[in-house]
Amino acid sequence: MRQRIKLKRDIGGDGGLSKGGAMKKYDCIIIGAGPSGIFCALELVRQKENIDVLILEKGCNLRDRVCPSREKKAPCFGCASCAVISGWGGAGAFSDGKLTYSTEVGGMLGSYLDKDDFEEGIKYVHHIYLEFGAPEELYGLENQEEIETLQKKAALAGMRLVPAPVRHLGTGRTQEVLQQMQDYLLERGVAIETKAPVEFIKVKDGAAAGVITSEGEELAADYVVCAPGRYGSEWLVKEAQRLGLEMAVNPVDIGLRVELPAVVMEKITDLTYEGKFLFTSPTFEDRVRTFCMNPYGEVVMENTDGLVTVNGHTHADYRTDYTNFALLVSKTFTEPFKQPIAYGKYIASLANMLVDGVIVQRLGDLIKGRRSTDERIAKGLVIPTLQEATPGDLSLVLPYRHFLAILEMLKALDQVAPGVYSPHTLLYGVEVKFYSSRLEVSRTLETKVNNLFVAGDGAGITRGLAQASLSGVMAGREIGVRLE
Repeated sequence: MRQRIKLKRDIGGDGGLSKGGAMKKYDCIIIGAGPSGIFCALELVRQKENIDVLILEKGCNLRDRVCPSREKKAPCFGCASCAVISGWGGAGAFSDGKLTYSTEVGGMLGSYLDKDDFEEGIKYVHHIYLEFGAPEELYGLENQEEIETLQKKAALAGMRLVPAPVRHLGTGRTQEVLQQMQDYLLERGVAIETKAPVEFIKVKDGAAAGVITSEGEELAADYVVCAPGRYGSEWLVKEAQRLGLEMAVNPVDIGLRVELPAVVMEKITDLTYEGKFLFTSPTFEDRVRTFCMNPYGEVVMENTDGLVTVNGHTHADYRTDYTNFALLVSKTFTEPFKQPIAYGKYIASLANMLVDGVIVQRLGDLIKGRRSTDERIAKGLVIPTLQEATPGDLSLVLPYRHFLAILEMLKALDQVAPGVYSPHTLLYGVEVKFYSSRLEVSRTLETKVNNLFVAGDGAGITRGLAQASLSGVMAGREIGVRLE
């Protein structure tokens, strides 16, 4: 049942719902309330007063996003709509909120923006986050000599350390910022509906005309922005195919989450907070990268359409003794294969098949060719922060070339941070990042269907919080200009 969100002080009224059987027509309907959808709405209300905007979100409102498995410290319940990755704020609502201050990581907006415009756009996005309560501190701007020394060590180990200053919100503060943004939009008349999945995009005479919800209700609009996030990427691919939109197959990122004593990575995390290392595996020449590094954080589960995968967070209000990060192997498929999302889901399903959830294994056990057990995990120096994970054998899940690439990068990281390639290091699997096939769009992110825009990770355009937010700004800014 769709839920219309209102300000606490609002009483009565329908928030702009159509009456008397007449279909209300919005200036813009935004599909998805992740960072790209939210920032699109923010830009629209700042560009034009008295604008009619409707945000439709498949998941729950922020206050209602409760994960039962986390609450009860139990294995994943397999909810139809995962509260961790779906709802107001998108998958980022329960992430630790890392905003990179770099154009080199987090997406492909550099293909659509000039360098100066790109840099200004990233600055603008950070300014908006600051306006809504993000912390002032930026990691990675100071101690440049030490960072350069770290880059040299990485180069000697066959890796590239990408300098990317980071603004860290922390999980709790991220949710506070997102709530402030929602209140701001509601105060300016934006209609927000949660538990409102969209089934189809309406097109009339070659232009976007609105949407049809899963309940069969038709909603009209002059402009439609598709920002469904990674959770909605498969839906967007199907809609793009139905509408005849051209797409390029994006890589699929498959890998593991690594957990080790925080002291091992301390020199890196103290300098950069999140070290972004890029590596090409010598055996198969596959690209491997670190992703989502969480100093003093914890490993968590998430559910994507019934598949339980792994992720990591750092909280603003408490610390663990461990650091975790993902090692992801990027694989771009060639003709005739065009189903990278299905491939990633298949790999994740193997782990679920073996243990009905997430597998954890000591690196030492993996090297010895044996599965981990509760007893072997207990003998290690690292106590799993994801206690719901089941000890097992990850070599039964990942393809050989993925596993070898990850082991080769762990050895390389050990040259920069001794202790990474330790028998006590824990590996969790599987971590998969689902990116939609990249839609063919203009420099303003408009598709070949007039007035239909796409934004964010779900459109295959971005891969991180900052660029996803900026993509929403780009779409909102263009629509605002056209509505003047």
